Amino acid sequence: MPRRLRKFVGTIVMVSFVLVYALVAMALAQSRPVQEAPDLLRGLYYVLVGMAWVLPMLPLIKWMEGGPADTDQSGTA
Repeated sequence: MPRRLRKFVGTIVMVSFVLVYALVAMALAQSRPVQEAPDLLRGLYYVLVGMAWVLPMLPLIKWMEGGPADTDQSGTA
């Protein structure tokens, strides 16, 4: 698959994932256990959830870039 197409597909998947992830994170943030937690724990929740979306996206980003086996038009790595 050409790199340009991989980037396009990856961008669509990433935006879709982040939208769903944000909606789920907001719904959980409004749940009773989070709302009744002390401020420090609520802050920790927001920090962790705010950064956690990156972990499942790393393989997708590596795939979008083509990985180490991808070659350019001249056939060199």
